[in-house]
Amino acid sequence: MTANLLPPAAIFILGSILVPFLRGRGKSVYMLLLPAAAFGVLLMLPEGTFWTREFWGQTLVLGRVDKLSLVFGYIFTIMAFLGILFALQVDDDLQHVAGLVYAGSTLGVVFAGDFLSLYIFWEFMAVSSTFLILASRTRQAREAGLRYILVHLIGGLFLLAGIVLQVKSSGSLQFDYIGLDKAGSYFIFIGIALNAAAIPLHAWLPDAYPQGTPTSTVFLSAFTTKSAVYLMARTFPGAAPLIWIGAIMVFVPIFYAVLENDIRRVLAYSLLNQVGFMLCGIGIGTALALNGTVSHAFCHILYKALLFMAAGSVLQMTGKIKCTEIGGLYKTMPLTCLFCMVGAASISAFPLFSGFVSKSMVVSASAHEKMAVVWLILQFASAGVFHHAGIKVPFFTFFGHDSGIRTKEPPWNMLLAMGLAAFLCVFIGIYPDPLYRILPFPVDYVPYTGAHVVGQLQLLMFGALAFALLILSGYYPPEIRSLNLDVDWFYRKFGRGAYLVLDRGLNRINTICETTIRAFARGVARASRDAVAGLLLFVSVNFWIAAGYRGKRLDMKKSRLYHDVREGTLPIGFGAGVATLFIFLVYVLT
Repeated sequence: MTANLLPPAAIFILGSILVPFLRGRGKSVYMLLLPAAAFGVLLMLPEGTFWTREFWGQTLVLGRVDKLSLVFGYIFTIMAFLGILFALQVDDDLQHVAGLVYAGSTLGVVFAGDFLSLYIFWEFMAVSSTFLILASRTRQAREAGLRYILVHLIGGLFLLAGIVLQVKSSGSLQFDYIGLDKAGSYFIFIGIALNAAAIPLHAWLPDAYPQGTPTSTVFLSAFTTKSAVYLMARTFPGAAPLIWIGAIMVFVPIFYAVLENDIRRVLAYSLLNQVGFMLCGIGIGTALALNGTVSHAFCHILYKALLFMAAGSVLQMTGKIKCTEIGGLYKTMPLTCLFCMVGAASISAFPLFSGFVSKSMVVSASAHEKMAVVWLILQFASAGVFHHAGIKVPFFTFFGHDSGIRTKEPPWNMLLAMGLAAFLCVFIGIYPDPLYRILPFPVDYVPYTGAHVVGQLQLLMFGALAFALLILSGYYPPEIRSLNLDVDWFYRKFGRGAYLVLDRGLNRINTICETTIRAFARGVARASRDAVAGLLLFVSVNFWIAAGYRGKRLDMKKSRLYHDVREGTLPIGFGAGVATLFIFLVYVLT
């Protein structure tokens, strides 16, 4: 039965081919059926290895199915359905095709059981997501898209170098747990970390994601970083550097999010903060921590997409997205406001919302392993998340000052997509057992204990009090039109300097080398031509002498013959005769 099913990745990628040829309602239904079909395939898959192919003596595996890959497969197909539903009103085949290929490539990464398949889908993912950024068709989007693809191609090269070294060491394309113990593993680690936007390799994300369209950014928020989280959990569980990389990630982006004026850049930095929790859990590496990482990735995809949908709806209906330009929109967009607040409560880990039942597992794992410093950082970060994503985003978007903008709710499909995502956030928060049952390890964790609920509420109320006091006292950083520099400043400056060095330094050396080689080649060619001409002249003159030509006539013919040989104007018959003689001599001598 399974052999007759298409891989989920193929359903998306091959299905995208027909999208430009369809129109109207049939097109919408067709696009929604693709993730539904892929989800149906996943439900029918038992654990095991499927869709294998032999290639140059190696086995390619397109379907490595276990609990870890399945849980990511489920959430990616659900997210693809919600993203397509949210974008149904968009009349842009570029976005639709790129989004489907992007989702399919991500599923290909998740179920790949060999390095070659992984690398191919990894690069497909980078290219297709670039088109989602370029879909805005603005100068800023083109520049951000160029930087985005360059960064990801560099990451792909690190991954490829690591794969080559790893395959050379092991002799096999198959992969699972790798661990940080060899040069190849470090290259692979860096390549994955770049896609995970691990600090300091993170600046591409807040630079590029806010430049997407109101709908394409929803796709971007879900797939690239979480596919990298999946690979980290698959290949480097228990890697100690991830603990501190994650701890820095949950801490630093908070301050950038507070300073940002663009709502989507606030959410981009918030995304970095949440991925930090996941990487920290992978680094801890215990069953509780890994379950927390996977469940938090599942929940994060939903509530972060919901927040980006709310921001995209505001941008779609008002054409504005900066805190200084919007406000008071709850009056005319009440449903969007409600859905945004559900997403804000979820990301803040309020009890009865999805973030509460997932993030707390990572925090508890750090406490169980007696990592006091890490535990304090994660607790601080939890309060910071509530400060910037739980309060700032809905407050400045829908409340705050009244911008005077009077608009209406977005189209029905956008509201429905937000409503479904909000429902899932609340459902998982109230009844987490279905999510816990599909996690990689058996779950022995109860989120709703008195101490945990009271402690989390105290933490959140402290964050709310701090926000209120800062606003009322005037110490809260004002929302102003500004450009906040991140570490991308360094690689932009380094890139420009490197270009100048290569252009004025190495290119000059290259020019000298080319000139020298060309002069040498011309000299060799001239010497070779003169040697051949001399040989032909010797043979020809002796032929003329043997034929009885003497005196001045011989000198004249000798001079003309030498000229004809050097200029290449000998009669065809003479050249054919020499060639025949050459072939005969070669035949005799060999």
